[in-house]
Amino acid sequence: MTILRVALDVPLPTLFDYRSEDATRADIGYRVLVPFGKKRLVGVIWDVATKSTVTDSRLRLALAEFCSGYYHSPLGEVVAAALPPRLRTPKAVPLPLRDYVLTPIGREALAATPSRHRRLRALLERLARGRASESELYAQGRGSRNLLRRGIETGWIASIEPERSEPRFVHAHKLTSEQGQAIGILRTRLEKFRVSLLFGVTGSGKTEIYLQLIADLLARRKQALILVPEIALTPALEAAFRDRFPGACIVTQTSAMPELERVRGWLLAHSDRADIVLGTRLAVFTPLPRLGLVVVDEEQDASFKQREGVRYSARDLAIARARIAGASVVLCSATPSLESFRHATSGKYELVGLTRRAIDRAALPSIRLIDTRVHPSQEGIVPPLLEALAARLSRGEQSLVFLNRRGYAPALACPACGWVKGCRRCSANMVVHLAAQLLRCHHCGLAEGIPRACPECGNPDLQAFGRGTQRIELLLGEKFPQARILRVDSDAVRARNKLEDLLERATHADILVGTQILAKGHHFERLTLAGVLNADSGLFSSDYRASERAFAQLQQVAGRAGRSNLPGEVLIQTRYPEHPLYQSLVRHDYTGFAGRLLAERREAGFPPFVFEAALRAESRDPVRALHFLRAAIGRAPQRGAAITVFDPAPMSLARLAGVERAQVLLQSRSRPRLQTFLREWSDSLYRTPAHGVRWHLDVDPIEF
Repeated sequence: MTILRVALDVPLPTLFDYRSEDATRADIGYRVLVPFGKKRLVGVIWDVATKSTVTDSRLRLALAEFCSGYYHSPLGEVVAAALPPRLRTPKAVPLPLRDYVLTPIGREALAATPSRHRRLRALLERLARGRASESELYAQGRGSRNLLRRGIETGWIASIEPERSEPRFVHAHKLTSEQGQAIGILRTRLEKFRVSLLFGVTGSGKTEIYLQLIADLLARRKQALILVPEIALTPALEAAFRDRFPGACIVTQTSAMPELERVRGWLLAHSDRADIVLGTRLAVFTPLPRLGLVVVDEEQDASFKQREGVRYSARDLAIARARIAGASVVLCSATPSLESFRHATSGKYELVGLTRRAIDRAALPSIRLIDTRVHPSQEGIVPPLLEALAARLSRGEQSLVFLNRRGYAPALACPACGWVKGCRRCSANMVVHLAAQLLRCHHCGLAEGIPRACPECGNPDLQAFGRGTQRIELLLGEKFPQARILRVDSDAVRARNKLEDLLERATHADILVGTQILAKGHHFERLTLAGVLNADSGLFSSDYRASERAFAQLQQVAGRAGRSNLPGEVLIQTRYPEHPLYQSLVRHDYTGFAGRLLAERREAGFPPFVFEAALRAESRDPVRALHFLRAAIGRAPQRGAAITVFDPAPMSLARLAGVERAQVLLQSRSRPRLQTFLREWSDSLYRTPAHGVRWHLDVDPIEF
């Protein structure tokens, strides 16, 4: 009897055994539907209990094993996270897209089809001109799917394998001397494991460098994986890849894609037909048998960290995956994470720098700090910024007003008694969305109507305090009624096609009002002014990473200005113009800023000089969560001085979606010792009573 060891998406750190009559080791990696209690679950065959040589399928599973071991998540949960949603269900695997041709019988049918059958004739006439893809035929109009199916059933139409064309590379830009040198260095590292940090100022042409590297790689019959932090960056980047690599099989993987489109792309990669995979953090698991290069663009971005389920870092997993495959890694950033910057300056990573913009007359923008104590704001915007916006409008240039706070206002309050509308499910305020006449919680999504009066004192004169992008959009519309103003934030973007439409309209707008969606990766040739509101919010925070993130975000926003031949300017509203962060920003001195931050982190004992993990507990009852954490500490293995375990404490957002959250923080100067401790502790945690409590471990946490 053969025993299958199956990984299931359940919160238990074990594989499950099932008897099978005819399975072999060749079946490792296949999906299987198995009974589990009263349910039937989809799992993945992880091992077969027979003595045989290990097949290549084990190599495909090595990344999941590493992820499970490093992040201390059950293997079944990792495997489920690695699969598209469609493959986690018993639904049939969709057939691959096919091409279609007209058969000899179909040609006779075309000649005999009367003109009144317009749709059928149009379909057959298109196929009479040559092969056509499934998507092209579906685009013929209403009823095309049924007509195609009927044509196949009658033998008029036959399906064939799509043509596999050779990928080509279109040279579109003349390289600068710095770009040429960078490509020369990185090219020597292709097809062997090595991590390089491509550290270049905004607009220095980092994308062009990795496009050229991918072209070299495709010529060697290898595959490339490109990770980006935001779904908003994928449409423009995908279009650029298709323009530059005609004939290449390019697969996109993001959570915003339709289910069938995503699984078909995944299966293309799995069947070794994809040349390039482009996507957000989930794409790191996409199977690529001939992987030769991994690119992580904007590698410092916190979006690469998964914050639910298996809490992995896609950047770190990308490096682990490249090590397994013997591939090169290129991390790209104008403001690298302190961890990557330290590795690059210490020699662990290779540092490749770009100090100038790629377009001849495109210089880095000048950055001016506007002291709001000297220039009080007019409803959120200081007079010098309003004057600069008017000047750009008169010259036909484009401006960006950046405020990383969506909605109309961040709080609704009563000036009479001080009541503030909070979310009943979260320890946070409700945000005013005036256009929809709603209050929304930006943490759990709860929506309520705006009350007519204060529930505490009955005062009908409630006020919206603070400003969001919707309020700034209305203000600018009043100040500049002739201007074309476009707001781009996650409220305006609800679907992938809506995003692409907004970004297309953005090129024609006079003033863009936006959040971080506009801060990274986009190129607007007419944009010469960037104004930043509420920049001081990142200066004073209990999160030790806040200043690092603030600098990166402000540098990215500044990088949108003056990317073409027109000079750029950045105006930042602040009450603290003398702050060292702003002074480094004015000088475009990330290196000096990072050096000071690293010195502070070393002295304070924060990453990257120590390694961290957190045990988190969630419960409807905060007492239960804290009781579980104290019991867990009591079951912890002997740790000595190498591991520091802090007392249980509520998280900074203590209540989320009606659940109370608390955590225990762990630190160590030795990653191997911390991992050993977590491995032993994790085993005991599964035996710790957890009535009414859900818990998880978060390795290398980025929120507290």
